[in-house]
Amino acid sequence: MNTDSLLSMTGIDKRFAGIPALAAASFSVGRGEVHALIGQNGAGKSTLIKVLTGYYRRDAGEVIFDGKPFEVTSPQQAQASGISTIYQEINLVPYRSITENICLGREARRYGLLDWKCMHQEAEALLQRFNVRADVRRPLMEFNTATQQMVAIARAIGFSAKLVIMDEPTSSLDEREVSVLFNVIRQLKQEGVSVVFVSHKLDELYEVCDRVTIMRDGRTVRTAAMNEIDRIGLVSSMLGRTIDRAEGHATAFSDRDEKKIGEVLLSAESLAIGQIVRDVSFNVRSGEIAGFAGLLGAGRTETARLVFGIDRPRAGKMTFNGQEFDPHNPSDAIAAGMGFCTEDRKSEGIVPDMSVAENMMLALMPKLSKSGIIDEKAQREIVERFIRQLGIKCSGPDQKVRELSGGNQQKVLLGRWLAMNPRLLILDEPTRGIDVGAKGEIQALIKTLADQGLAVLMISSELEEVIEGADRVFVLREGVSVAQFGRDEATEDAVMSAMAHGSAPAIAEAAT
Repeated sequence: MNTDSLLSMTGIDKRFAGIPALAAASFSVGRGEVHALIGQNGAGKSTLIKVLTGYYRRDAGEVIFDGKPFEVTSPQQAQASGISTIYQEINLVPYRSITENICLGREARRYGLLDWKCMHQEAEALLQRFNVRADVRRPLMEFNTATQQMVAIARAIGFSAKLVIMDEPTSSLDEREVSVLFNVIRQLKQEGVSVVFVSHKLDELYEVCDRVTIMRDGRTVRTAAMNEIDRIGLVSSMLGRTIDRAEGHATAFSDRDEKKIGEVLLSAESLAIGQIVRDVSFNVRSGEIAGFAGLLGAGRTETARLVFGIDRPRAGKMTFNGQEFDPHNPSDAIAAGMGFCTEDRKSEGIVPDMSVAENMMLALMPKLSKSGIIDEKAQREIVERFIRQLGIKCSGPDQKVRELSGGNQQKVLLGRWLAMNPRLLILDEPTRGIDVGAKGEIQALIKTLADQGLAVLMISSELEEVIEGADRVFVLREGVSVAQFGRDEATEDAVMSAMAHGSAPAIAEAAT
C-alpha cells in the first residue's frame, strides 16, 4: 500500500439550523488504500461524504485532494475531479440501457454522432471485470438488484476515478457477488485507485480494508490500521463505551419485579427476509420488557416491521397469544392487539399540522365512529385522560403537535397506542432526540406499563438503556439473533462481545 496521502480532510464543521452535524471531523485516505468509514446512525459519515463531494458546503475546515486544495460545489464537479460515489440506493436510470447508464455524461462520439459500438464494447469490458455477462443494450430495469449494483460500480470505475466511495455496496449482493466485488476492490488498489468503504459488516472490513476511521456524534474518534484494532475495539469506539465496564448506572427502569412477568405472548422463530433479516428468533412475555441490541444494520427495526405486518417474512413463523400469527399488514397486527411507536417520529409518527387530540386518536378513530359519525365526547374524554396519565405538557387537546417538545410528541404517540388497549407495544428508539428529563419520564412510563402487564419490545441504540431497561436482551448481528441474556447476565462486556463476534450463550430456548 502506498501511504502517500490522496485525501486529507481536517477540522471539518457542518451545522444545520445551528445544530452541529460535524464538529472538527478529520479523515485521510492514502493512495491505493482501502479505507473503512464506520459509525452508528447519526455519527456523521454521510454528512462527511456529502461535504467532500460538494453536496453540502462545509462551514469550516480544509480539504486537500491529490495535493491541492479541493473546492467543489456539486457531485458532478467532484466526479469530474476524480471522486466517484456509489450510493446504497442505486441512483441510475432504470429505463435506459446498461451502456447508457455506464457511459452517461461521457458518451463516445465519432464524426459528431454517438459511437454506440465503442460504448457497448466499453460497457461489456467493464462488466467482465465483475464476471457479469449481460446484454448491455437492454434496459437496466430488466436486471436484478445485484446486477444493477455492479453497473453502478462499473460506471464509477469508467470515470477513471482516483477515489471511489462505496456506501454499503454489499447490502444487496449474495456471497458469490460479494467475493467478486472484493476482487475488483483489490484490483483497483493494485492500480493505485483508493477506495472508501462504508459498511456496518465487521467481517467485511477485516477482509478488504487497510485502515478504519470511526465516527461518533459528528466527530472522528479513532483511526487505526485494521490489524491493530480488534472487533471489540471497533464496537466500543462506535458506542463510546469501554469494555471493562460491566455494569451501567441505575435508570428509571431499575427495580423491575420479575414476579409480574407472565407467559409467552409473542414468539418468533427463524424469521427471514432477504439479507437484512436472515434468521431471527425471540419471544416476549406478558409484563416483560424485551430488548433488541445490535449495531447499525443488525436488522432490529426490520424484524419489528415483520412482526407488525409492515413487511412480510419470506421464512419463519410467529405465534401471538397462543395462536398462529401471520399479519398481512399493520391493520392485522393492530386488530390482534399490537402497537408500534416508530423510530422516525417526525416523518412516520406524528402528523405535525394536526392537533394533539387528532394525532392521539388516529388509530382509535374507526372504533369511535358509528355510520361515519365520530363520538366527539368519547374522543375528548380519552384524550384528556391520557394527557393527564402521561403527563403531556400542552395547552390543551387542540394544540398543534408540532409545537410540543420531542419528549411530549413521543408521549402523544404512546397515548395513540395505549388508547387501543394493546397487549404488546413495540418501541423503536423511544428516547431518541429528547432531553434527559423527558427521557427519564418515558423510561418510567415504559416500566409502569410493563408492571401493569403490557408486553414491550424495545429497540435502542443506547447500550445502557437496553441493558438497564430490558428483562431480557436479544442481540442481533447482521440479520441473525446470536445471543440472549437475562437481566443478571446482560453486562456491557457480554453484549458488546456478542455484537462484535456473534458468539455468546446459545439462544435455542429463545422461541420456546
